Amino acid sequence: MNIIHYQPWTLMNRLHREIDQIFGENAAPTAAAGDTLAAWTPAVDVYEEADRFVVRADLPGVEPGDIQVTAEEGVLTIRGTRKAEQRTEKAGYQRLERASGSFLRRFTLPETVPGEAIKARHVNGVLELTLPKQAKPAPTRIAIDVH
Repeated sequence: MNIIHYQPWTLMNRLHREIDQIFGENAAPTAAAGDTLAAWTPAVDVYEEADRFVVRADLPGVEPGDIQVTAEEGVLTIRGTRKAEQRTEKAGYQRLERASGSFLRRFTLPETVPGEAIKARHVNGVLELTLPKQAKPAPTRIAIDVH
């Protein structure tokens, strides 16, 4: 599986947000028309086994109800939101590094994966998607009539 829709400005926007966060600027980011704004990007492992593909995404602090997984037109999409914790001045925070907000990951589905057969489970902050493979249809030999 491959990541699809290379968008070079997405990486630059993420770098800009991280620099703003380092310098304490909390300006709300905005998305251009048609763009989907992601506040953070979860780490994802993708591996292949004999009969399936497995996608494991680290989503600590994200409730299962805040995650959407879709398979449409050959694209697997994982999106959701991690809600920010309530912070009080009394807590004495020195540094805040855990990102909150929306996230989005997209992957190209192999032709051998039927979208309706994908299974998802969420355990201890890890979303695991199992994508079973279908057997590729064998080529059919066509007989040629000789007259």
